[in-house]
Amino acid sequence: MPTDTSHDLDDPQGEYTRRREEGTREVQRLESQDARLSAIRGVVFLVGMTLLWLCIRETISGWWVVIAAVLFSVAVIAHSRVITGLRLARRRVAHYQVGLDRMSGRWIGNGPAGERYRDPEHVYTDDLDIFGQGSLFQLVCSARTRLGEDELAEWFQQAADRETILLRQQAVQELRGDLDLHEQLALLDAHVHDELDQKALLEWVGFPSRPLRLAVRLFAVLITISTMTLFACWWFLGTMASPLLISLIAQTIFLAIYHRLIISVLTGVDEAGQGLAILEQVLDVMEDRRFTSPLLNEIVSRLSVQGAPPSQTIGQLDTRINYLNNSLRNQFFAPLAVLLCLPLHLVHSIEEWRERVGQHIPQWCTAVAEFEALVSLSRYAFEHPSQPFPQLTDDQLIFRATELGHPLLPPGECVTNDVQLDGDTTLLLVSGSNMSGKSTLLRTIGTNLVLALAGGPVRAHELETSPFQLGTAMRISDSLQEGKSLFFAVLKRIKRVVDLADDERPLLFLLDEILQGTNSHDRRIGAEAVIRNLIDRGAIGLVTTHDLALTDIADSLPGAANVHFADQLKNGEMTFDYHLRQGVVEKSNAIELMRLVGLDI
Repeated sequence: MPTDTSHDLDDPQGEYTRRREEGTREVQRLESQDARLSAIRGVVFLVGMTLLWLCIRETISGWWVVIAAVLFSVAVIAHSRVITGLRLARRRVAHYQVGLDRMSGRWIGNGPAGERYRDPEHVYTDDLDIFGQGSLFQLVCSARTRLGEDELAEWFQQAADRETILLRQQAVQELRGDLDLHEQLALLDAHVHDELDQKALLEWVGFPSRPLRLAVRLFAVLITISTMTLFACWWFLGTMASPLLISLIAQTIFLAIYHRLIISVLTGVDEAGQGLAILEQVLDVMEDRRFTSPLLNEIVSRLSVQGAPPSQTIGQLDTRINYLNNSLRNQFFAPLAVLLCLPLHLVHSIEEWRERVGQHIPQWCTAVAEFEALVSLSRYAFEHPSQPFPQLTDDQLIFRATELGHPLLPPGECVTNDVQLDGDTTLLLVSGSNMSGKSTLLRTIGTNLVLALAGGPVRAHELETSPFQLGTAMRISDSLQEGKSLFFAVLKRIKRVVDLADDERPLLFLLDEILQGTNSHDRRIGAEAVIRNLIDRGAIGLVTTHDLALTDIADSLPGAANVHFADQLKNGEMTFDYHLRQGVVEKSNAIELMRLVGLDI
C-alpha cells in the first residue's frame, strides 16, 4: 500500500499542526452536515406521520407513506455515515493534539503507563523510571494491543544483541516517516483497555482441539429437522402433539449430554476472545503494507498463509464466539438457537477453527507484537528528529556521548553533558552537592542506553556504545515487612550488579551514593573494593557520592577519573547549572541548605 511521505521529517511539530488543522476543518464540515441531516430527518419524520394520519383516514394513497419511509431510511443511513465520519475526524484532531502536547513536554498521563511491568527487583527499570506514570514507556508506547505493549516492555527490560539492534534501527527508520500508518493505527475503532489480553488466545490454541464427530453433527441436524417438521405438522395440520413432545425430549437429552462440553468451550473461548477485534484490525493494517527493511519484511512474511488473510480468519473466530454467546445468553435468541442445536454446531465450528488455524496464531501474534513495538519507536523517532541512532561497536568497550540529555525532561529544562567511558577511562567518580545533578546524570545515561539497546534513537548529538548489559543501584529503600535495613538492601542490589559482570556481555554499572547507610570509614573501604571488583571483571561505569572522602578512590584505581557538579549561593538562593566538570567538587551545600530551610546552624 503506497503511503504519503512527502511531509517534512525535520519539522514534526509543523506536520502535526497541519494535520490537526485539516482534521479541524473536516470536523467543522461534518458538524454542518450533521446539523442539516438532523433537521432533514426531523422534517421527513413529521411529514411521514402526517401522511400516515391522512392514509388512515383514507384521504391519500398508502404509497405516499411508503415513499416517506424510504426517504427517512435514506436520511438515517446518510446521517449515520456522517456521525461515524465526525467521530473519526474528532479522534484525528485529538491524536495530533496529543502528539503536539508530547513534543512540548505535556505528555505525562497520556498513554499506557506500563504499571504492570514495574518490578522492584529488576536490575535497572525502577531506578530509571522505565515504567509507571511519567515513564519512558508512557512516552514511547503507541501499541494498540497488549501484545505490542508486552513486546516493547520486554525490549526495555532486556537488551538485544548488536545484529538485532541494527535490524530494528533500519525498520524504525523506514517507519519513522509513515505518518499515515501511525494515524491509521491510532484511529482504529476497536475498544482497548488493560483487561483485553491477546495472550489468552495463545494459551487457548495450545490446548488440543475437540471437534465433534460427523455422526454427532448429523444426528443434531436430523433431530432438528424432525422437531421442526413435527412442529409444522402440529401447527398447520393439527396432528397429535405427542410425537413433537417426544422429539423435543430427545433433543433436550441430546443437548444435555454435550452440555458440559459446550460450557467448557464457551468458558475457554471467552478468555481467548479478549481483544480479538483490535487484533483483527491491526492485522488488517499490516497485511496491506509493503516494506524494504529486512526485519519488517520478515515480520510481514509471517502473515503469509494459504486461504483467508489472518485478519479475516481472526474475524471469523470473533464472529463465532459472539454467536455462541448469544445462543446461550441472549434471552430472545437462545430459545431458537437451542431448538436448532446451534450451540453444538458453533462449538464444533470453533474447535475446527482451532484445529485448522491454531498452529499459525503464535507467529501472527509475535508479528503483531514486534510490529507495534517498532511503530512505537518510530513515532518517538519522528517526534524527535534531532535525536540520532547510536553507533554500535563490538570492537572495543566504549560509551561515548556528546550533548547527552535526559529523554523524559521537557526541552526547556534539559541540560546536556558529554560523557566518555572506554578502555582508558573505565570509571567516572561523580562528586557534588545535594540536588546538583548527580542522580540525573546516571538516569540520563541509563535511560538513553535502554533506548539505544531497544533499537531507538537517543537524546544526544552523538552516541557510540558497545551493546552493554545495564546494572544500577540507585533508588533503594529499606523494608519493614521483610526486616531489612537500608544498608542490607543496598548490599543486595550491589551484589546483583556485581554478579552481572560475570556474564559474557560487558556491563555498564551506575551506582548512586554507593554504600549509603554505613559509616564513612567502612564506606570508603567497601566502595573501593566493590568498584575494583567490577573494573577487574571488565565492567565500566559511574559512581556518585557527596562524601568527598570517596573521591580518593580515583587515585588508587587505574582508569578512574573524578568529575563533579557545582552550585552557587547568591542572595540566599541556591542555583545549579547542571554542567559536568573535571575534578573533585570543592565545596558542599549541606550547611547552606539547612540554613535556607530555617534550621539554626
